[in-house]
Amino acid sequence: MSKIIGIDIGGTFTDFVSYNSATGTIENWKNLTTPSEPIEGVLQGLEQEDDLGGVNKIRLGTTIATNALLTRRGAKVAYVTTKGFRDVPFIQRGDRRSHYDITWVKTKPLMKRADCFEVEERLSANGEVVQPLDEAAVREIAATIRADGTIEAIAICTLFSYIDPKHEQRIRDILAEELPGMPISISYDVLPKWKEYDRASTTIADAYLKPIVSDNFHRMQKRLNAIGVGDKIGVIKSNGGESTLEGAAEAPVQMTLSGPTGAVVATRILSELTGIQNLVVFDMGGTSTDCSTVVDGKEHVTTSFEIEWGLPIQIPMIDIHTIGAGGGSIAWIDKGGMLRMGPQSASADPGPACYGRGGENATVTDANVVLGRINPDYFLGGRMKLDAEAAHRAVARIAEQLDLTVDAAAYAMVQIANNNMLGALRAVLLQRGLDPRDFTLVASGGAGPVHICDLMDISGIPQGIVPNYPGQFSAFGFIMTDARVDRHRTVQQTSKFFDGKRATAAMTELADGAIGELVTQGYTQKVEIYRSIEARYLGQNHELELSFPANDFSDEAVEDLWKRFHEEHENRFGFSIAGETIETVNLKVVAVAISDKPVMGELEKGSGSPAASGNRKVRFEDGWHDVKTYDRGTLRQGQTLSGPAIIEESASVTILQPKQTLRVDRLGNLIISA
Repeated sequence: MSKIIGIDIGGTFTDFVSYNSATGTIENWKNLTTPSEPIEGVLQGLEQEDDLGGVNKIRLGTTIATNALLTRRGAKVAYVTTKGFRDVPFIQRGDRRSHYDITWVKTKPLMKRADCFEVEERLSANGEVVQPLDEAAVREIAATIRADGTIEAIAICTLFSYIDPKHEQRIRDILAEELPGMPISISYDVLPKWKEYDRASTTIADAYLKPIVSDNFHRMQKRLNAIGVGDKIGVIKSNGGESTLEGAAEAPVQMTLSGPTGAVVATRILSELTGIQNLVVFDMGGTSTDCSTVVDGKEHVTTSFEIEWGLPIQIPMIDIHTIGAGGGSIAWIDKGGMLRMGPQSASADPGPACYGRGGENATVTDANVVLGRINPDYFLGGRMKLDAEAAHRAVARIAEQLDLTVDAAAYAMVQIANNNMLGALRAVLLQRGLDPRDFTLVASGGAGPVHICDLMDISGIPQGIVPNYPGQFSAFGFIMTDARVDRHRTVQQTSKFFDGKRATAAMTELADGAIGELVTQGYTQKVEIYRSIEARYLGQNHELELSFPANDFSDEAVEDLWKRFHEEHENRFGFSIAGETIETVNLKVVAVAISDKPVMGELEKGSGSPAASGNRKVRFEDGWHDVKTYDRGTLRQGQTLSGPAIIEESASVTILQPKQTLRVDRLGNLIISA
């Protein structure tokens, strides 16, 4: 027997999807996350797997790195750099978040200025040694760090190390010799690209995460070894690929957006299966909501990501916008007497009031229970009973402060939560020049189907999809993903003085490194290599990315590259400049190991409208309605429904508004039209 399991550790629930290639069956389940020790929730869930010996791969998405960055609970970092440049992380960039706000204060770096050290050394922009490395000074820095006793990790970033890393590597070796066991990150390993501040910020973030991620993954490895699956774990990276636990601990910044990537990968697979090219991801869990896009059937991988304003992390990652809005978002009244929702969350412990675990704050989930949207007797398919009276009491306290009826207060809570999520959708659509009317909204996460119809109504998105396994959609994406490694490096040259041998050597090194990383993960077959180059007209600030299908930079390949750059510039910006000097900036390699995917079978055909399983009162904008409920497991291909209606399944519930319609496609996805 051969099985693959995807596991998504969320802030509230840990989700599981298992695929058995021998039988072609997919199973899914979830249980509450254990925030103090996430591996406990994973082990509890794995107890439901009958035969762990038959599992050959477990892919795990985790928010350990994400939460450490967002809550600033990482390590105390020492920063080592070229003499005269210790203030780069504090100067940051010349832009401002608020141009006319005189009270605005730039974001603080992840370490203190007192923990920044300078060392005599200098390379030129061509990689020549201008100032030799003062090794004695490095040992003095080590002595200072040792005497301090509070430093937990070291980040090293010297000038022009992306051209020649010998000084950075020597500093690392000396510090490792003087400070045995100290986690050390160097920029050449983390981000060998130009733009010193971005490189420094990313390297500091990597060091900031190393102790906490390494400690968590070490404990995780021990616990997984104990049940016999420690060698089968792959940790999902921010680019949608995977790494071993050991590799993830060595490069923790690659885990920044580990968990949310699964829903985007699953949406891209959904695009392939349905033929719908433009999809917008709406992944609403218990703690947060993640939004992203699949355009022309492809997810967008970016290196422009910031932890907070002004703190960039420039490793390749799927472009995802995250906000603190989920089923556990807490209602509160601000100083002006206005109702607000989140970003504070009840999380899994104690959770919403209706969980009956000691929580007293009213949350989005409590409001949905009060409104009749969620059946308290059928939460998680009936495995977890909700306390409807506790939800009513919690919302009543908010209603009293607003002088509203309880149901009116609950409806207001849901509306405000919807508007918070609308902002996230606008961030990935309108702010990027994309028209919502050209997209289909994909609802995932346990709470996504509950709110999809509301979001369609207020966003102007004409069509929605509730896919199979919406409550475990990220975990489903993990079993559908391919192993992927991205390698980037800055190699600046111009078309007038282009050294093809130098570029070929750099590109070959990137490709060999990417393939080698896949091999360490156990992937040796069906490996595809994609090469590309970022280039621009000399003097421009932004680059165009061009594919480079050749293996080396021969005269013919280089000539074709310049020709295609002019053509792409014409297509993108409406003009090109014949004969103008072109500058190459970054070389990129993506290595992908194509894995076997589950085959999605077609649903049995049906006709007309399905039979209702029951009915209950549900509050909509115009008041209470007597609404029929349907069991999703009984729906058949081609069947249709008209709203209002409720479609229930074990991990979620879809709320179809009045005047909206729903049909079941050939794979069992629910297609909603306004």
